[in-house]
Amino acid sequence: MTEQLTQEQIAAYAETWADALCECAGEDKTFAEQFKKDLFSSKGVYSEYIYYMFYQKFSCAYAIQGVTLADIMIFQIDHFRANLDKGEYEMRENGDKMLLMAFRTMLDMEKDPNPFLERMGKETGTDYPNKY
Repeated sequence: MTEQLTQEQIAAYAETWADALCECAGEDKTFAEQFKKDLFSSKGVYSEYIYYMFYQKFSCAYAIQGVTLADIMIFQIDHFRANLDKGEYEMRENGDKMLLMAFRTMLDMEKDPNPFLERMGKETGTDYPNKY
């Protein structure tokens, strides 16, 4: 599908889609502008974003120290379930926010992966007794 479009058309579509994703996720224009700036500055995350935008699945061709967008989503889902257990429902009915935050996390990981890798290595959801 992308072979039929120019890079300019893809970029314009990506910008429109990013605005819509941010809006559906409940984020404001300031967040959206920063997200787009960071997204368009990242060759790796941008390529994953474009793939997702067209195919609605992750290519997982780009990774940061072995961590892909699918890994980030799994980590987030695990924490989403833990938050439900604690009575926090911010993303309960907002899959767009979870998707957006996966891309945002990967963009942030490019700058400094260590805090994320540490959290992913230590934190899990409520998969064992007496965690909370």
